[in-house]
Amino acid sequence: MKHTLRTLTFAPFISMALLLVALAGPLSASAATGNGHAHFMKTRQNSIKPASRTSNMTYHNGPVMTGTAHVYAIFWEPTGSYVSTNYNSLILRYFGDVGGSTLYHNNTQYKQSSGAYPSGAVLSASWVDTASYPSSTLQDSNIQSEVTHAEQVNGWTSSINNIFFVFTAKNENICAGSQCSFTTFCAYHSNFGSNTLYAAMPYTGTNLSACGVTTSPNGDFDADSTINVTSHEQMEAATDPLGTAWYDRTGYEIGDKCAWKFGTTNSSGGDVTWNGHTYEVQKEWDNHVTGCVLAGP
Repeated sequence: MKHTLRTLTFAPFISMALLLVALAGPLSASAATGNGHAHFMKTRQNSIKPASRTSNMTYHNGPVMTGTAHVYAIFWEPTGSYVSTNYNSLILRYFGDVGGSTLYHNNTQYKQSSGAYPSGAVLSASWVDTASYPSSTLQDSNIQSEVTHAEQVNGWTSSINNIFFVFTAKNENICAGSQCSFTTFCAYHSNFGSNTLYAAMPYTGTNLSACGVTTSPNGDFDADSTINVTSHEQMEAATDPLGTAWYDRTGYEIGDKCAWKFGTTNSSGGDVTWNGHTYEVQKEWDNHVTGCVLAGP
């Protein structure tokens, strides 16, 4: 009888523990790294299931990147490393086009408690760092250090409205905890310190089967594929910069819910054309239509 009583006493706690584990399962797109919470764009093979694309995102009281976001592009390309000929210039052109696009306008519906919302984005600066990598596989701490180094060299500052994209060269892998590029993710965004926002952007051309697009409007699959995952991370950072703003009941952000879902291919070989430039970018979640869009709301 004593043994039975003890089992019944702890049963509710065991049930609660199992429930918490079950609830935590869908949040595998995120992992604690450094001071922040990395949120991963999964590879094609690990993309979320259709059942996770049916519920709207809800607000969790944190800040968004209000007004005009400022993008800083860091191309970490050691001497002798490889990127395609137009890789950097196409990515920079994308950053110049996306801020006023109908896709970025979709972010305006995701407001913070004050009523402010993400309204646009601009490319504020870029920098090429030719210093060697510290190892054959970069850790998240290396990406954070590179952001800090870029700020020191260029006089850039951290802000909830500033985000630093770190692009690496071909065949350089990045790991954040147990998650590594091309096996589980294609990119991620996170934060450290009080408000340093950043995105880790491995070279998608290292493994196009995992992280590549199927059409290349600019004749450069490496650049076009990285632009797509860049778009994913930029929209997520705008609407959930610290992991405390907008995501759905399973923990998925605006880009996760539409990952690898594209629009109809147009005559220029992509699914959007902004300022006369065509790109192949995934759709993003629109709460107004409870679905994925390339223009909204």
